[in-house]
Amino acid sequence: MFTELTIAHPYLMGFAKFAVLATIGELLAIRIVGGHWKKPSGLVYRSAVWGFLGMGIVLMFEIFFAGTTSALSKGLLYSGNGVPQPIFQAVFTSAIMNLTFAPTFMAFHRFTDTTIDMVCGEGRKIGDISLAEVTNRIDWQGFVSFVVLKTIPFFWIPAHAVTFLLPPEYRILVAASLSIALGAILAYAKRKHK
Repeated sequence: MFTELTIAHPYLMGFAKFAVLATIGELLAIRIVGGHWKKPSGLVYRSAVWGFLGMGIVLMFEIFFAGTTSALSKGLLYSGNGVPQPIFQAVFTSAIMNLTFAPTFMAFHRFTDTTIDMVCGEGRKIGDISLAEVTNRIDWQGFVSFVVLKTIPFFWIPAHAVTFLLPPEYRILVAASLSIALGAILAYAKRKHK
C-alpha cells in the first residue's frame, strides 16, 4: 500500500513524509538540547513548511537522478572501471544535488523558520516584517561555516549517496528520516558545545 501510494501520489506522500518525520527531528533536537519535550512556536506552520519542502525534494530527486543518468550515458561523468555504475550514479547525484540545490534549500528553510519565530514567537504581523529584518536575524556565518561546509560534505552527501542506491519509492522516506538523524546529531553537538 505504501509503495502504491508513493507511486500514485508522489507529491502528497512527499508532503506527508517530511511534515511528519522532519518535524519529529526538530522536536527530538529540542528534547536533546533542553532535556525535556517542548513544542516550538508555530509548530503547525513548521510542519507545513517541511511538507512543502518535501514536495520540492520529490521533484529535485527526480531531476538530479535523471540528469546524472543522462550525463553518465554521454560520458560526461566518470562511470568507473569495475565499480558498478549505480554506485557512481548515487555518489554523483548526491554530490551534485547537495552542492547546488541544498544550500539554496537550506537558506530558504532558515528564512521560513526565522519568519515563523518572528510571527508566532514574538507576535509580529507578517505584513510588518521586512525582508531585511528576517535576513539580518539569520546567522549567515554559522550557516556557511557549519551547515554548508560541514553538514553537506560530511553528512548529506554520504547519506544521500546511500539513499540514491535504494529503489525510488523509498528514497523520499529515507531522506525525511535523515532529518531525524541530523536533528539528533546537531542537538548532541550543540549540547556538548554548551
